This record gives sequence, C-alpha cells and structure tokens, in this order.
Amino acid sequence: MAKNTGGEIVEIALFGDLTEHEGEIAEKLLDVEPGGECTLYIDSPGGSPYCAISLMSLILLRRLRATGIVTGECSSAALWPFAACTRRIVTRYSVLLFHPMKWQSEENVGLAEAAEWARHFADLETDMDELLAEMFGVAPEVINEWISPGRYVTGTEFAQAGLAEMVRLQPVAQADGSAGKDRSLRPRKHSTV
Repeated sequence: MAKNTGGEIVEIALFGDLTEHEGEIAEKLLDVEPGGECTLYIDSPGGSPYCAISLMSLILLRRLRATGIVTGECSSAALWPFAACTRRIVTRYSVLLFHPMKWQSEENVGLAEAAEWARHFADLETDMDELLAEMFGVAPEVINEWISPGRYVTGTEFAQAGLAEMVRLQPVAQADGSAGKDRSLRPRKHSTV
C-alpha cells in the first residue's frame, strides 16, 4: 500500500475486535507519514492488551496527530489507542467501558507457567492502568473508580470529566443543498444534552 504523501488526513476505522484487525489497522497507521494527521473512528469492544499497547505505541512513537472519534463503543483495549489521540471526540451516545483486565488461555499449560502468567498479568494490569491515566491526563484514582466496578462511562460523562470534546449529531445536509437548514456535525464543549 502506498504511503499518504498528499497532505490529506487519513481516515481509519477501528471497528470490531482489535485483535482480529490489528494487522490492517497497524498497516493503515503506518501509511500515515511520521508526524502526520489521521482520524480514528472507533466502535470496538476491545481485544488483547498487547494489541492495545502496540497500536498506542505506533501512534505515539510515530508522533501521529490523531483525532479519535467514538462513533459507538470504545471499550477495554480500545481505550489505549483512543487515549493516544491528541484530540478526542465523543457524542452523548458514545460509551466507554473501563474494567479490570481479563485473561484466558485455551491452551493446556502447566501450573508453573500459569503461575508465572498470573504474576506477569498482575504487573501488566497495574502498569497499563497507570499509563491509561497518564495518557488521559488524570489522576490514577479517576480511572480506578471506573475500572474497579467495570463501569460504562457515557460520552457525556467523559466530556464532563474534561477528557474529550462533545459533538452533537445532526443529519448531514443533502448534496444539492436543498435541506434548507444547517445539518452539520459541530464540535462543542461538553454539556448535558
């Protein structure tokens, strides 16, 4: 795939399970020139924590100026790439699920390996929770209050916490301009709608 060098903003869909689509998402992020702009449209229940860190790392290490827009759900592992965005946008219908990290293994593993995995996973969870708070620019306690019960945070709550901009959804004007009224998607400061 050719790199975007035309100065246009690349649009990338982060839809569905990130783990299943990590390769294609990573490829699209790599198509954005280092330091370039892109827009990430997010509707994802999450995926692997390693996938989350990988996508976040690509955004940060390549200094991408990413705008993240939660078009539906941004849950679990999808929170990390969203946190890496320099501009974050939600609607009142957006939902973000924060929860303790979960892991499972469908492989037959021995007790020693399972114990090591559990130790590693506990460390990884603590480190990732701290990183998530740092990326959102809030105290770890704010994130922990949402993680501990496994809480769904609405777009309105998220914007009111100062972590994203709120936009109001309105129908888009018809191509021929016959709509007669302003029907644009307008960014706005958070408010209760």
